[in-house]
Amino acid sequence: MSEIVPVLLSGGSGTRLWPLSRADVPKQLQAVAHERTMLQATALRVADGAAPIVVAGDAHRYLVSEQLLGVGVMPAVVILEPEGRNTAPAIALAAQHLAAAGRGAALMLVMPSDHLITDEAAFRAAIATAAAAAADGSLVTFGITPTEAATGYGYIRPVEAAGAVRRVAAFVEKPDAATAEQYLADGYLWNAGIFLFSADAYLAALDGAAPEIAAHVARAVAAGVLDGRFLRPEAAAFAACPSISIDYAVMQTAPHVKVVPVDMGWSDVGSWDALWRVTVPDAEGNVVRGAGTLIGCRDSLVRNENGPFVAALGLDDMIVVSTPDAVMIAPRNRAEDIKLLVDAIHAQGLDLAKAHAEVRRPWGSYRSLGAGEGWQLKHIAVKPGGRLSLQSHAKRAETWVVASGEAVVTVGDRVLTLNAGQSVHIPLGAKHRLENPGPAPLELIEVQQGSYLGEDDIVRFEDIYGRAPPLADAAE
Repeated sequence: MSEIVPVLLSGGSGTRLWPLSRADVPKQLQAVAHERTMLQATALRVADGAAPIVVAGDAHRYLVSEQLLGVGVMPAVVILEPEGRNTAPAIALAAQHLAAAGRGAALMLVMPSDHLITDEAAFRAAIATAAAAAADGSLVTFGITPTEAATGYGYIRPVEAAGAVRRVAAFVEKPDAATAEQYLADGYLWNAGIFLFSADAYLAALDGAAPEIAAHVARAVAAGVLDGRFLRPEAAAFAACPSISIDYAVMQTAPHVKVVPVDMGWSDVGSWDALWRVTVPDAEGNVVRGAGTLIGCRDSLVRNENGPFVAALGLDDMIVVSTPDAVMIAPRNRAEDIKLLVDAIHAQGLDLAKAHAEVRRPWGSYRSLGAGEGWQLKHIAVKPGGRLSLQSHAKRAETWVVASGEAVVTVGDRVLTLNAGQSVHIPLGAKHRLENPGPAPLELIEVQQGSYLGEDDIVRFEDIYGRAPPLADAAE
């Protein structure tokens, strides 16, 4: 059997799961449906095979690596998209990387990293069924056996009415309710966006259907820079690719496209309503996670992610999501429209659509506790072994007060060890660094004072995470 290489696509912002999913920590990097993040669950699903190739945004490189290592998965390479250009160019990056390494015959199992699959035995059986067709040069996709006339998914129309592997007649977009009912009656399948084909077959199909993408990606990979396990394609070449999905760019027009029907408990968990549908509710049909009390509520989803306590009375078919900096309330039947809220918030110039109150960094996280004229207060958490960059600020001084754990602090030529209750002042312009020697987490309060407290007032001199100064990161 041909080598099968998992390709995990970790792009996208998951706006329909706002306010949990945001651009800085999107859906695939969140624990949406279970205790692990969706990326971790996807990686573990194929952990007994070849080391995966991950395609992710450059801004998420450390979170992706940390999460994979957290479940014992070592990727073969993490390809960092300079910017998002949709799935056709993203998959081409992985295919070109394999071809350049002399592995063009390898089969690529392409999977979005933010989908839920509950029947993994059925998933593995479908892959085994698809492998022979893919090894013969076909582009194989996986069609989900529908359980309802859903309007939130695209559909696949197979040529044959039966068979383990069927030819594809057409890919169709998300239908209205009446059309979805007809699709269900006519034997259409849900389009899961999961594929199996060889790197060579995909590049050949891409060269025939979208040669400009094939050419730009080839240049981007050839001129790319390998930094450890990170591959950075050349930015200008990749940016020249049109932003287009694999369905539009390749699958709708390529010859030898086939589909394997499968019932594997699949959901793209693309909205809060979709999450409600795949979660076991209580006797009243409610799905509740986190701090809250419901009285007289039915068929509702309440999710509290460290936000204000949720007290709900008499809700029917509603969604309530509470986070530290936002509360979202919507009818379940409007779940697909939550992205309209995100667009409106973005249009107001608010950062809520992009960033969480807690900002994650390679060394840990920080969040603002309050601010006023000339001052700002932050909570900083540094994981064991975490080490912030050696840096200075031109327009602010800082005072650090250790709340718990042990801190090693560099201020100029001095190196201090501080424990809970102790503090240190960082004068304006002084070179300084904070690190946690472990083994316990380090938490401290930072008081900033100065004429300008923006996150771009930072100059880095040394950084173990390879971030080039200056970078607009606060508290680093």
